[in-house]
Amino acid sequence: MARHDLVTRVQNLTSLSWSERASSSGTAGTYLKARTGTGSRALYYKLSRFNGLEVDGYECVYELVASRLMEVLGIEHAAYRLVHARVVIDSVEHVTWVNTSRSFRLPGERKLALGAFFELYRNDGETPYELCRRFGWEDDARRTMLVDYLVANRDRHSSNIEVLVARDGTRRLSPVFDTGFSLLAPLAGDEECIRSFEPLADVATTNFVGSRSLEKNLELVGRVPLARDLVAGDRELIMSGLDRALPPHHLEKVWEIVWRRWERYADVRDS
Repeated sequence: MARHDLVTRVQNLTSLSWSERASSSGTAGTYLKARTGTGSRALYYKLSRFNGLEVDGYECVYELVASRLMEVLGIEHAAYRLVHARVVIDSVEHVTWVNTSRSFRLPGERKLALGAFFELYRNDGETPYELCRRFGWEDDARRTMLVDYLVANRDRHSSNIEVLVARDGTRRLSPVFDTGFSLLAPLAGDEECIRSFEPLADVATTNFVGSRSLEKNLELVGRVPLARDLVAGDRELIMSGLDRALPPHHLEKVWEIVWRRWERYADVRDS
């Protein structure tokens, strides 16, 4: 099945400057970022974990899996495109997978990390989740928590959710973005660990909204408004073409995680 969000023919992106470098808690490497254009024409690029010698992670692939999952469920999100490309990092050429995306901000909107917004506008004793509910963002927060549960996202810190502010002062919670440090990310390509990974493991996270337990967050999630349920037949859509980026055992485990976690969510939701 051909997909517009996956480019398997190697592209020449050697002109990009990977000047933005960020580390996330729990990772042993760096995530390199680049950008071309400005404003609404800006195109953002992101690599999987770089260990100083090579790109040895699969975070870009996982971000596409999460993007496709949210497309199926009807959850507003940053749409990612996965591109096989030649890039140059510190004067060394690599052939790897690159994520590309465009800004989800509307013209005139500015962004503020939810953590910063919380410090400015919280009431005494109020939690980040309660603040989201007060501002009318409860369903958006719950959708984000559901996605994080389904893909075992470990990195939803206070800057990985944004408040978008329009010129007239109208505020909205950002679409879901930055879901790369999820699924099997800490395991890199370790086949033995991948095969033995427990799909329902309550992995350690940096959740800002809710608790730091993805399992406990299901109690807050409840029945999330979605376009439709996930079904077993969605595997073909979500995993289409990814055999070019992941070996078979890896692909199978990724889908097992998503599907088993959806079944767990449905059980909790319907109980």
